[in-house]
Amino acid sequence: MAGVTFRDETAAGKPLAAWTVAGLPDRMTVGELIRLRVREEVDRHNACPGERFTGLVRPDDAETELNGYRLREPRRIDWERQAEIAERAFLANGFFVLAGDRQAEDLDEIVDLTRDPDLVFIKLVALVGG
Repeated sequence: MAGVTFRDETAAGKPLAAWTVAGLPDRMTVGELIRLRVREEVDRHNACPGERFTGLVRPDDAETELNGYRLREPRRIDWERQAEIAERAFLANGFFVLAGDRQAEDLDEIVDLTRDPDLVFIKLVALVGG
């Protein structure tokens, strides 16, 4: 059984957050890993719902804030809906996933977690005025 460490970094390489999930198969697709990451962060939020959600992608009806999203009111979030949003964002280059020294380019790409146990997520920020 393998484990994976999910790391969020800025485009300049500044670490933002990291956490590990153990007990995983040795090989998973990028899509499965994105869904796992989203499910874990939504589970943490739903354990104690608040007005702020810190996650990979913006939930429906939330406003973007520095390092997170503000919900109109505290509520539970549907992890499957968030996973769909995350998969679409990945396909539209809303964020990048780095496995080892390479960029993942497809949801069906296999990641060997025994060789590349660290996944780095880099969110892209839209430029203001351009």
